[in-house]
Amino acid sequence: MQDLQDYPTLNFQHLDTLWLQVTGTLCNLACLHCFISCGPKNDNHPMMSLSLIKDTLKAAATQGTREYYFTGGEPFLHPEIKEIISLTLAQGPLTILTNAILIDDEMASWLAKTFEDSPYSFDLRVSLDGTTPEENDTIRGRGTFVQIIAAIERLVGHGLNPVITVTTCHAELAADEGRQKFIELLKAHNITQPRLKFLMPFKIGRESRRKGGEGCYTPAERLYLEDVPDPNSDHLQCDSCRMVTAHGVWPCPILIEEEGARMSDALEDSLHPIKLNYSACYTCHVGGVSCKT
Repeated sequence: MQDLQDYPTLNFQHLDTLWLQVTGTLCNLACLHCFISCGPKNDNHPMMSLSLIKDTLKAAATQGTREYYFTGGEPFLHPEIKEIISLTLAQGPLTILTNAILIDDEMASWLAKTFEDSPYSFDLRVSLDGTTPEENDTIRGRGTFVQIIAAIERLVGHGLNPVITVTTCHAELAADEGRQKFIELLKAHNITQPRLKFLMPFKIGRESRRKGGEGCYTPAERLYLEDVPDPNSDHLQCDSCRMVTAHGVWPCPILIEEEGARMSDALEDSLHPIKLNYSACYTCHVGGVSCKT
């Protein structure tokens, strides 16, 4: 067992990015690679109330926060999502991470109008994990490929160009050929300027069980002092972001189910150094992973 002193410390620089787990761990899907095991019956982190979101946005504004991200679970399950979007866009750029299945034509139209009228940038990141139903549905669930593609087409039809986010559970998708397949897929669905983001999977949550436990981190996959000797290193996002859920504040979106990672009740009490003593920190460091768009 390693002592905490063996792990690197990362100093806090500035609250550039605020994440809000608006629907907690509630999701309309139960993807096999989900690092926090979200699903229709997972209420480990409940939905954030509108009042809590308002208080958090107010606290973030006093810190000079530059951009905002909504995640879950599935953000579009929140019954007050339109008001939450409008409140956030009144004070800064916003990106929403979604599987897009719940975005019907009325919502797509409203999002497009909101995008057009917003004084700040407004983006959608739509998750898709394959270029065919066979690739995607083995990870995200039967029939989801068709539903996600239909949602992307709705968004494009209303003039939006979402970022398609791919978790490279199928390793071949991380190679040049796999990326080209995605570009060709999106162009075939009328996206003339495809926007893609590829992320390594984090081997926690359901992903750690997806291959019968073979996907778990090994003891060697941890960060030690020699890996990040400078506590002011700026290559990890957690020196400038925090994640707020209904249960408090965490360093980042990845760690909200990690024992001991909770930092505080209030955002303003979380702006201090952290220890990089979680296996998921290894993925961020080695893979150059950033949750930001």
